[in-house]
Amino acid sequence: MPVFVYKAKDSEGKTTKSTIEAPSYQEALSKLREEFSAVLLLKETKRKSAKRIKKVSLDSLAQFSRELATMVGAGTPLVKSLTILGNQFKEKTLSEIAHDLAKYIEAGNSFADGLKKYPKVFSPLYINTVVAGETSGTLKDVLERLANYLENTSILLRKIKTAMIYPTAVVIVAIIITSFLVFKIIPGFKEIFENLRGELPLPTRIVIKVSDAFKKYFFFIAGFFIISFLIFVRFINTSRGRFLFDKFKLKIPVLGPLFQKVAISRFSRTLGILLRSGVPILEALKIVSRAVGNKVLEESILKTLEEVRRGKTLAPNLEKSKIFPPMVIEMISIGEESGELENMLENIADSYDTQVDIATNNLVSLIEPFIIIFLGVIIGGIVVSMFLPILKITQLLGK
Repeated sequence: MPVFVYKAKDSEGKTTKSTIEAPSYQEALSKLREEFSAVLLLKETKRKSAKRIKKVSLDSLAQFSRELATMVGAGTPLVKSLTILGNQFKEKTLSEIAHDLAKYIEAGNSFADGLKKYPKVFSPLYINTVVAGETSGTLKDVLERLANYLENTSILLRKIKTAMIYPTAVVIVAIIITSFLVFKIIPGFKEIFENLRGELPLPTRIVIKVSDAFKKYFFFIAGFFIISFLIFVRFINTSRGRFLFDKFKLKIPVLGPLFQKVAISRFSRTLGILLRSGVPILEALKIVSRAVGNKVLEESILKTLEEVRRGKTLAPNLEKSKIFPPMVIEMISIGEESGELENMLENIADSYDTQVDIATNNLVSLIEPFIIIFLGVIIGGIVVSMFLPILKITQLLGK
């Protein structure tokens, strides 16, 4: 929505200079004329803050939300709470945002409208939850729920990243060692055997041929991989490409079930917090579809949204996606029938967070056999190809 800078005088002659959001110039002017006796200046401006502001960590945003909830819960006015946070909060970006929000609210705007100025920091989930909190007068409660949600999400992401560090590090080290052996060590045997007029063993000749091919066609090979990567990135940035890639991720051995558990946990916790905060279910499903991080599940949720709009229930339509296990569908169905859907969704999220925790802890042990096979075949084969010429050199020198 466009932002307009204005300068206006009220009935007492006091001049106010601030900003206002409106769909058009005329609507902005109409709003100002209702509030002020004279509008001295009104012009559209670009919201530079949304462009300059960088993303902040989930942990920082959770801390920001919790501290704000504490002050609001203690009876401190929202503007004063934001000003205090702006002065004391250590994270620079959120400190600047807090000061700007305090000024924006003091000018007569809502807290939620102020958050919309920073789409890189505050997600639609965050903003709509705050809207529900402001409307119902439960801002403190929704901020605490948002803090809990952000903390749980951050913990979940950290566990997944930690589980992937070991296999990734092993593969990178293996590639470095293999490259060193292929490009530096093995070619040295070629010169030795040429001087001794001997013939290298077949495995060694194969490794040297591969090494020579890599050296000769390095730029072509590197260019091929770079172009392929760019094509892949562009493909998955399309709607169809992202759908196929996310569908593939769910079918990967070992990792697929983990991705599924993460998506179900995120769906359940996000929908639960939105419904508990008073967001209408249709709007909540729309927000959740963008928050789950999986295009297959997103399309399933959007189809479910249309069915719910027609008066049908969640559970039967979610079941059609084949992503949600029967136990999850049953719990959602019971929650709908008993009017305790929010509680059931939070129970599902807690259960799947535990499952993700167990899965990530077991991930290394599950991937280890594949790593061992990789190291055995690739590096083991190269090491053997190195020792064979050493044995043959010994034979040649003994003749």
